Amino acid sequence: MGGKTDWAPIEALAQRVLEQGEPLELTADVRTLLRRSAREVAIPAQDVQQALRSLRTAKPLLRKIRKRIEDGSWRLMLAEHRARRLQDAGDLEGARRQIERVLTVEVVPFYRQQAENVLARIARLQKVARSGRVDPKLSERSQLASLLYRINQGKPLKLTKEMRSFLRLAAAEAAISEAETEEALASPTSAAALVRKTLGRLRNGSKRLEHAISRMLDLREVGDLEGARQQMRDLLAVETVPMYRRAAEENLAGLDGPLPAPV
Repeated sequence: MGGKTDWAPIEALAQRVLEQGEPLELTADVRTLLRRSAREVAIPAQDVQQALRSLRTAKPLLRKIRKRIEDGSWRLMLAEHRARRLQDAGDLEGARRQIERVLTVEVVPFYRQQAENVLARIARLQKVARSGRVDPKLSERSQLASLLYRINQGKPLKLTKEMRSFLRLAAAEAAISEAETEEALASPTSAAALVRKTLGRLRNGSKRLEHAISRMLDLREVGDLEGARQQMRDLLAVETVPMYRRAAEENLAGLDGPLPAPV
């Protein structure tokens, strides 16, 4: 887990007790772990104290802690995935609603904080979409989608100094030449076309990489390392975006390493 939350010990205990059938021993360390983890997933201290009075009630406490961790993680992951898709399509209001739904049911502070961070980022993107001014604290790709939404609403780009710098950086990230970029920055109309092309390359490259990695992992799992390598070679034959090329090269190099031990 990110931040200061470390749920590895409680997850290891849950795996041993709930999955492997080991007996739960309420040692001082285990009691401390259960109390801390229960507090981190917002289980009232009174309920925890009651549960720790016997092994019969302590085991359901462990199960409840684990369930809150897993449910919260899955809930937030799905909401963020849906929000990203909506955000990429320019529907920032829909993206915001996905995360707000998490906050209506989530009780675990860690996940609530993560959701609130996502909401804050969406709010910044909404400001970009309203004003047409880029935010240096946000990624190029996320802002490109907001700018394209404005363009599609008939609002021309304002080619300020900040906007020109932003578009140069974004175009370079998508492997668009400096000459082509400078030519596109001559007018709001050609700059809008540059936004479309840049975002299109980033979107297509991301999908291409995702699909290639999925096929690579499937082939590696059945022992076809050469077939797995070929997935990355095929990607490198067509990909121009530097960050996706680097990812493919790293995955290709990783195929020469040892296979992970079975779980």
